[in-house]
Amino acid sequence: LIHYQMFKIISREQFRRYLEKSGVLDSLTSVLVALYEEPDKPDNALDYIKVHLGGVVCGEPTDTEVLQAELADLQQKFNLLMEENKELRNKLLQYEPSSEEGAPQQPEGVV
Repeated sequence: LIHYQMFKIISREQFRRYLEKSGVLDSLTSVLVALYEEPDKPDNALDYIKVHLGGVVCGEPTDTEVLQAELADLQQKFNLLMEENKELRNKLLQYEPSSEEGAPQQPEGVV
């Protein structure tokens, strides 16, 4: 029984050192201090801790997911605008005077 208790104490101490070395204790302490100093305490302290530790709160999209969706949307808009820009430049070239003639060119079918 004494041997088991000694083993348990040693294991607990090793685990504490592991948490300390990896920065877990500092992170937890910082978040708990911030929660303690929060003037308007949140309704759900666990969600507060998860958010401030960088975790995901169930049911809420993460910042990364929101940013990835926004990036995809903006990339699609960018591609559409680039295509429109290309079409408009081609149309503009039809109306610009050529260096040889000095007069605007009419597109085909325009009288």
